[in-house]
Amino acid sequence: MAIPLTRLGDRAFNHSASNDSEAEYDRLRDLARAEAAKRNSCFDRAHQAYERGDGAEAKELSNEGKRHAAKMDEYNKQASDYIFRENNATDRVADDTIDLHGQFVEEAEDILERRIRYAQQHGQTHLHVIVGKGNHSANHVQKLKPRVEEVCRELGLKYATEENTGRIYVNLQGGEAVMPPPPTHHGGYSHPSGSGRPDHGGQQQTQHGHHGGQSQHHQQQQQQQEQPDEIDRLVSKFFRKLGDCCIVM
Repeated sequence: MAIPLTRLGDRAFNHSASNDSEAEYDRLRDLARAEAAKRNSCFDRAHQAYERGDGAEAKELSNEGKRHAAKMDEYNKQASDYIFRENNATDRVADDTIDLHGQFVEEAEDILERRIRYAQQHGQTHLHVIVGKGNHSANHVQKLKPRVEEVCRELGLKYATEENTGRIYVNLQGGEAVMPPPPTHHGGYSHPSGSGRPDHGGQQQTQHGHHGGQSQHHQQQQQQQEQPDEIDRLVSKFFRKLGDCCIVM
């Protein structure tokens, strides 16, 4: 199914983005929309050609439409990867948090499923998912939140809407979604969006140990190199700085 060509959720950038960043994201989405329009035109003309009995032209137009559809998918993927990198930079979100701002619903679903699998494989106990409050959506209706909840149900995971209604807490261990208390060490979290950022000056709870004399950091680097998909590489990046630790909120 083709990805809808309208942005869902909140603003694309969950931070103060530069004009260049916004322009690049919009450029990629606009290129995708242009290819979608060309695709639709080709398919319409192919149908008309078929109806009048010109099978050769119908086939040619259909193939041309498929080429435009492939270009549309590629531009949307570039936009999805770009906004994911921007919103999930290590200085913008904590290691137990993923920001889905700017993603189409289908894109967000795919990214979230990969992130959950990766987190579970590496022993992470929970995940905070930033979905936005829908302030910039039509009729202020949240589009990403229902899909995130659906993904959790399909995976058998309990979840809860956090006090900041633009975030969902997911228990990755299968139990009830009871959010842990905020950290008591000095610094806390101060992200303006409520996504949370770790106090890097405090102690982090040890969760992952060394295996066979090889550090978790090195193991994650190896796994990262084995993942050819861009989103998988991006998801892996957030765990590189975990080393032997895991942030617990």
